[in-house]
Amino acid sequence: MDLLVGDIFRNAARSVPTRVAAVAGDHRLSFADLHHGANQISAVLAELGIGVGDRVVTWCDNTIDLVPLFVGLARHGAVFAPTNGNLSLDEVSPIATLIQPSLLVVDAPRAGDAPELARLLGVDWIVADTVTRSTEVDPARSFYARLADADGADPSPIPGLSERSPHVVFFTSGSTGKPKGVVISHRASVLRSHPGAQLEPRGALICPFPLFHMGAWTLAMQQWHARDAIVFTSAVGADICAAVERHRATRVYLIPAVARRVLDHLAAGGRHDLTSVRFADTGTSATPPGLLAEIARTFPNAVLRVFYGSTEAANVAALDHADFDRKPGSCGTPSPFTDVRRADTGELQVRNAVMFDGYFNNPDATAAAFDDGWYRTGDRVEIDADGFLSITGRLHDVIRTGGETVAPLEVEQTLATHPDITDVAVIGIPDPTWGEVVCAAVVITRPVTLDQLRAHCAGLASHKHPRRVMVVDQIPRTAATSQVQRSVLIELALSATSRTG
Repeated sequence: MDLLVGDIFRNAARSVPTRVAAVAGDHRLSFADLHHGANQISAVLAELGIGVGDRVVTWCDNTIDLVPLFVGLARHGAVFAPTNGNLSLDEVSPIATLIQPSLLVVDAPRAGDAPELARLLGVDWIVADTVTRSTEVDPARSFYARLADADGADPSPIPGLSERSPHVVFFTSGSTGKPKGVVISHRASVLRSHPGAQLEPRGALICPFPLFHMGAWTLAMQQWHARDAIVFTSAVGADICAAVERHRATRVYLIPAVARRVLDHLAAGGRHDLTSVRFADTGTSATPPGLLAEIARTFPNAVLRVFYGSTEAANVAALDHADFDRKPGSCGTPSPFTDVRRADTGELQVRNAVMFDGYFNNPDATAAAFDDGWYRTGDRVEIDADGFLSITGRLHDVIRTGGETVAPLEVEQTLATHPDITDVAVIGIPDPTWGEVVCAAVVITRPVTLDQLRAHCAGLASHKHPRRVMVVDQIPRTAATSQVQRSVLIELALSATSRTG
């Protein structure tokens, strides 16, 4: 029997048809809604000439309208390829073109630019509005209008669809800045999110990930496997806290930057009952021990976990709550059925049963991503005697100063404990004498001097101490995962007429 994503919803609708599956604001969808809607969407896709393996690009904001589409595409065997709705037409065009889609799906706010993007792609376009049912959409372009006459019969089985068929393509730029399409099969998607052989009461999960990001859909499928609800929210601290309280959520996933927004909201006087949370998870970027301690105090009944992984390799490692104090800064031990190794270069390499199938139409990049069957994460790692992994930076993010190598993350973790620093990123600035010098970009609550920061780094070798300080209003980070955009900071430092310190 093949492992197909569509069967997750078929099974849930059979067992708990009226149970809530997805929530966004005041919109709710039951498992019966998703099952029937997916069948109708499959019928519409067939009318539009979309077949198994055809890519469907979405250009939408965080709208619950993407949920029925996600399920319908999986049921039909077409491939879900979401892009960031906040991208401009010029920004989204090369990303969408990369995937060679057969259909473009937009939300109502992007309907005005959709004809131009569709023309560039050479495809038809339609508006996702099956839940919100926008009155501003031309009925000829409305998915909802087309569903009125669509057959809701279950189309299973779909000829040509197997567990090895592509399910989704997520876009990632990695360290090159050029987008790549990460292809993930139905089998990998099912296994990445499977909760185990026995279903147990789970409770609602609060998900502030954007819906073009793998994290949102992996968390959602974990909930749907377990026949429970995913609650999509914005990444605003007040919205997350309100959602936890409203839905008596038992689970939240907060990347460090979003967790900080929750903590700041509460520190500013926000009052919410968060005692229902039993699991408070974080990851995707370095999580300082101090932040973990604050999260633990905020969710007093929760077990905390730190996860490390990637779009390509899924969940790679996890640090359990019980190990926080004895393994500070670690991202834990390898996940089940995952092998890891440290290459001679210091790179973490991974192999598992849920690996991506390659980068779409990019055999060179796919080949470069593997070393004799091991996925090259691009992250530098240290592995201690107990098998715990600690990520020390990106392989290509290292700073070479005076012939010595500096991992920015190591210096960042030290500076993050300074009482006057609220955020920090470390970069290398070209220097005629040293090759590069270590520069600390800091967000501060009161003035700090270079000497003070160097003294704070006394526990590190002297070549790792900052030689420049740049005070900024905020650290530029990626929207989805809050990774530091070091190239932006380097450009800012090089263009500055003067530097503090």
